[in-house]
Amino acid sequence: MPSHETPKCIAIIGAGPAGLMAAEMISGHGMRVDVYDAMPSAGRKFLMAGKGGMNITHAEPYADFLARYGARREQLEPLLDAFTPTDLRAWIHGLGIETFVGSSGRVFPADMKAAPLLRAWLHRLREGGVNFHIRHRWCGWNEEGALRFDTAQGECSANADAVVLALGGGSWPQLGSTGAWVALLAQRGIDIAPLRPANCGFDIAWSEHFRKRFAGEPLKSITATLGEVRKQGECVITATGIEGGLIYALSAALRDEIERNGSATLHLDLLPDWSAQRVHDEVHHPRGSRSLSSHLQSRLGLKGVKANLLREVLGAQSFVNPALLAAAIKALPLKLVAPRPLSEAISSAGGVRFEALEEKLMLRKLPGVFCAGEMLDWEAPTGGYLLSACFASGRAAGLGALQWLHKS
Repeated sequence: MPSHETPKCIAIIGAGPAGLMAAEMISGHGMRVDVYDAMPSAGRKFLMAGKGGMNITHAEPYADFLARYGARREQLEPLLDAFTPTDLRAWIHGLGIETFVGSSGRVFPADMKAAPLLRAWLHRLREGGVNFHIRHRWCGWNEEGALRFDTAQGECSANADAVVLALGGGSWPQLGSTGAWVALLAQRGIDIAPLRPANCGFDIAWSEHFRKRFAGEPLKSITATLGEVRKQGECVITATGIEGGLIYALSAALRDEIERNGSATLHLDLLPDWSAQRVHDEVHHPRGSRSLSSHLQSRLGLKGVKANLLREVLGAQSFVNPALLAAAIKALPLKLVAPRPLSEAISSAGGVRFEALEEKLMLRKLPGVFCAGEMLDWEAPTGGYLLSACFASGRAAGLGALQWLHKS
């Protein structure tokens, strides 16, 4: 006789990369899959992240790739081993989207856009029976254990046999990652590391003159040093301080240094291709009747924002001291006093600690509830590493939920 048993239901809360990947792992296994999201459509932050070019993952040697996850490499490595950057590219190709490796090793869709990938993915999920419920903001559980949602029509509830939470961190809250889930899980005794800004800019106490004149100006072809770490790239002067790829690459260490000591000093080499001796000789070269600004431009190619940054940091007296000026060109100290707010950051650090999770990403204190994506306590630099771990953890949580239901 045919079975009339009601299929089990898995609810996935959060329709970003981690939640959608969890849905993909579960669909096609005879279970009902319901995806809930607070926003008017799925993948809002994913689309925004792809506006400047959708950097999906990275093609560097795998050992180097894993090292990008720092203190949480041990916890993330098994997830990434099961869904490597190569696997991720193959999965994207299966959606009909070709990829290429850029000169820096970053991997992009062929057209650089996120929207075609997301459309193809959502189409495949819907074809596979996944149900989407947009404008459903999760509010926790009611007394009967059902999931509570706030909707335009008022509060509603839904029962689920297992739940995957993929609620993001706390950055870009206007796109759905508000961090409101922290209080809901903390009420259930879940151990959560405070959410902090990652891949963020920092505040510097610029003078009003410098701020007004140079906010928005890029600092190109420079090197930044913090302790023993030295990185080359570019960044941007902002009205409040400094930001950009070079700063983001050092942001975790800078943030932690500020938390320990109240500030962090970052040293910029404005002419990294020049030796200190060459800079010294050119600064000390007789300039005759020329102004110092003209001398710096003609002898060292320093002008505009770089020249004025030297003047801003050194002050008038030190700026005209050749020895101090030459030393500053190779190691200009910038005092960073605070990271920019979490809402402005590209991503967040902190979240559900891995110690609160079992191997398959299920919460130890809430059997049947799994967590994935940026709401977990890890961080990584930009360059495809954030998305890679979101995909991999979403995959692991989805498979974990499936296995748990089969066992139960």
